[in-house]
Amino acid sequence: MSDLIKIKRGADIKLVGQAEQLYANTEQPETFAIKPTDFPGIRTKLSVREGDEVKAGSPILFNKDREEVKFCSPVSGEIAEIVRGDKRKLLEIRILADKELRYQDFGAADPNTLDRDAVKEKLLASGCWPFIRQRPYNIVANPERTPRAIFISCFNTAPLAADTDFVVHGQEEEFQVGINVLSRLTDGKIHLGVDGSTNPSTVFTNCKGVQIHRFKGPHPAGNVGVQIHNIDPINKGEVVWTISPQEVIILGRLFQTGKFDAQINVAATGSEIQKPRYYKTLIGASVKNILADNVSGNKNRYISGNVLTGTQIKSDGYLGFYDRQITVIPEGDQDQFFGWIAPNLGKFSISRAMFGWLQPQKKYKLDTAMNGEERAYVVTGEYEKVFPFDIYPVQLIKSIMIKDIEAMENLGIYEVAEEDFALCEVVCTSKIPVQETVREGLDLMIKELGD
Repeated sequence: MSDLIKIKRGADIKLVGQAEQLYANTEQPETFAIKPTDFPGIRTKLSVREGDEVKAGSPILFNKDREEVKFCSPVSGEIAEIVRGDKRKLLEIRILADKELRYQDFGAADPNTLDRDAVKEKLLASGCWPFIRQRPYNIVANPERTPRAIFISCFNTAPLAADTDFVVHGQEEEFQVGINVLSRLTDGKIHLGVDGSTNPSTVFTNCKGVQIHRFKGPHPAGNVGVQIHNIDPINKGEVVWTISPQEVIILGRLFQTGKFDAQINVAATGSEIQKPRYYKTLIGASVKNILADNVSGNKNRYISGNVLTGTQIKSDGYLGFYDRQITVIPEGDQDQFFGWIAPNLGKFSISRAMFGWLQPQKKYKLDTAMNGEERAYVVTGEYEKVFPFDIYPVQLIKSIMIKDIEAMENLGIYEVAEEDFALCEVVCTSKIPVQETVREGLDLMIKELGD
C-alpha cells in the first residue's frame, strides 16, 4: 500500500474554464516552433539555417557547453524563419510543416537489453534528452551525472491544469517502456507521485519498477518539487531528475518505433474559451487553429501554460516545449472606480480581505490586473501560508536579491524552482516578481558553482 502524504499549506485557485474531458478535432497547424527561451541555464546554438529541410527528429539547436545535448524538430518540413530579439537573442525557430510527416529513424530497441550509455546515446541523438530535467536548478539534466533518483508527478494541481489521468488513458504500454528507459539511467528509485484524493489511473498504479506515493492537499501539492521535499529532500552535492508523464510516453514511443513522435494532449482552458476541450497536437504547435472561433472577448491574455507559471504568447503564438495547457483570460487593463477600496464582493482573495471565504467552491473569472505595483518589500507572513516547504521563503528571496550564495545554500535554494514560489507571488503584498527573482538566483548558482 502506498503512503499518503498530506500537504496542508497552499491554496487552490478555482477558475472558470476547466476543460471538459472530450477531445475536439482541429487541423494540424501549418507552423511549429522551438523556443530557446524554454531552456533556462543553457546557451544554445543553431544547427540549421532558414530554408533548410528537416525531418521529425532532426537537430535544430544544441547546447554550446555540451554539444551532445540536442533540441530536435517535432515535425518534418522547412525552416521558415529564425526569430531574434534584442542583441540578436534567439527567440524562435519556426518550421513550416509537411502535410505528411517524415521521421528520422533512430532504430527501435528494448531498453532492458541496453546499458546506460546506449540508452543515453539514443535519447541524446533523438532530441528526447531535454525532457529530463535536473534538480537542483530545474534545468535540462547533465548527461554526465547519475541521478540519486528520478521523480515523476502524475497529477497537476495548478489552476485549470489538464487532468493527467485523462490524457494518459490507454497508453499503459508506452508509459511502462518509458519507465524501463529511465530505470537504465539511475541506480536509485523511480518515484511516482499520484493524487491521493482520487483513484489514480491504472497507467500509474499498474506500472512496474516504480515506488508510488499518494499526495493530498491544495496546490502546489502536484509540483514535483513539493513531492521531492516530502519524499527525499535534496542535499548539497546531490542530483535528482524529473520528467512529466506525457514525456515518459514519448520516450516509450522512441524505443518502440525508433521515431521521435512528439504527439501530446493539450487542454484549452480559461474563462474566454467558449468550449474548453482537449486537443491532440505536437510539441511547439501554433495555437492558432485551436483558438480559431473559440475565444470570447476582444482584449485577452493568451498564455502557454497556466495562469501562475505560464508564458504570454500571441493568439497565433506557439506552445512552450514543456507546456500542455493553453489558457485565455481577460486582460486587466481597465480602471476600477475607487480601486482596491471598493467592496469587490465577487473578487478572489486568499486572505479574508474579500468575502470569497464564504463560498469556498465558487469559481472565479479573473483577469491579469495586479491591483498595485512593486513597492517596498514588507514581511507579512503570507508567504508561509502557501509555501509548503520547511524553508524560510522571504529570507531566501532576500538572500537572492543581495546575491549571497552562502546564505542561498543554507536557506535551501537547491530544493526549489520558480514554480514552487508561484503562490507566494500571488499573495505578495509588495508585488515582488518572486518567480523571476528565484530564476535569477538559480542562474547565479549555475554560473558560480556549475551544474
